[in-house]
Amino acid sequence: MLPTIDEIVSNFELLDDWEERYRYLIELGRQMEPLPEEEHRDANKVRGCASQVWLVTTLDDSKGEPRLHLVGDSDAHIVRGLTALLIALYNGKTASEALSTDALALFKGLGLVEHLTPQRSNGVRSMVERIRHDAHAALAAS
Repeated sequence: MLPTIDEIVSNFELLDDWEERYRYLIELGRQMEPLPEEEHRDANKVRGCASQVWLVTTLDDSKGEPRLHLVGDSDAHIVRGLTALLIALYNGKTASEALSTDALALFKGLGLVEHLTPQRSNGVRSMVERIRHDAHAALAAS
């Protein structure tokens, strides 16, 4: 089970160097809820990522506005950790909350923006766009 986004931010700030921070990201990826094998299909792939990334959004609308439940996976350890970070940020939010969440601010605050390759940064943007698309679709359907 993933820690909360606040716990992740606190833990990240305790780590002194980037090697430790990368190891922590990899560990976050290992703590993610596993993506069932049948969900590793083309329809769940996130386009725009250099690595293979799968993201599945399900909705819980039992309490009014739909809430996002995200599960993901990647074939690259660091990217899997970045996926875990985004899942911790967005999971359980209502669609409206997800649309007003600024993932880029989180990544800047953690110093990740300047420590990711351009390809990984593009992949993160693609994952965020996918989550926002799913949130828009959830609102439109409700």
